[in-house]
Amino acid sequence: MSDFLLYNGSFHKNGTPLVGADNRGLRYGDGLFETLRCIDGKIHLADWHIERLFHGLKLLEFELPANFTPDYITGQVAALCQKNQHIIARVRITIFRGNGGLYDAENHFPSYIIQSWHLPEADFQLNENGLVTGIYPDAQKTMDAFSNLKSNNYLPYTMAALYAKKQKWNDAFLLNAAARVCDATIANIFIIKNAIISTCPLQEGCVAGIMRRFLLAYLPASGLSWQEKRITVEDLLAADEVFLTNTIKGIRWVSRCGESSYSNHLTKVIFDKLLKK
Repeated sequence: MSDFLLYNGSFHKNGTPLVGADNRGLRYGDGLFETLRCIDGKIHLADWHIERLFHGLKLLEFELPANFTPDYITGQVAALCQKNQHIIARVRITIFRGNGGLYDAENHFPSYIIQSWHLPEADFQLNENGLVTGIYPDAQKTMDAFSNLKSNNYLPYTMAALYAKKQKWNDAFLLNAAARVCDATIANIFIIKNAIISTCPLQEGCVAGIMRRFLLAYLPASGLSWQEKRITVEDLLAADEVFLTNTIKGIRWVSRCGESSYSNHLTKVIFDKLLKK
């Protein structure tokens, strides 16, 4: 249960109308968002989340006020978690440009909404039952400067999630403009073949996930074999294991994609070595 949210530094009751019809975030998806896992108001892997957020703001050419700093954002997150009495929380920061048309934005300052929800501690465990997935056929992600952002323009993922629900899947995989595997609706994809762990490079258009970055930072010291490589649909379907990563759930293993079935032996080892603590 969440009673309050933060809008541009002020607390509001959940459900309070905050933006109007001229809002560029509503009109064009002009902005980005960040999803965080917080414990006692502290952001897990905070430096990487803040780095990704501010990189996106720079890329989208926002003009940041002097007080809009990493310390300010982390302080706002902590204040909201305390206000909602959330010890373990999922937090979403949504940033948008404000009012105006396509060529006449009123200004380029970041408006923001921060929300928090209680998370059960058991959420950050390896799932007992594997996910059932498939490939979404009706969208291809671009591979450009904006592809790695968590953009408010989230249409391919939104439609893929609707498609997955209709198919009774737990998630759906998206392809990029080269028809290669890119990411899932809310996660990055890793495959395992012959004990080699693979994920696609950022140049393939996937979101620059924080848990993805965590694994790539710590896999070299784990004794496990890994690589970044382009992943074809054939690679995905022929894999021994497949797992998804995001900052809220950590690692979730996939048991099926279409007619292909997967085990989770090495996925369990990765979870135990790198995430269990």
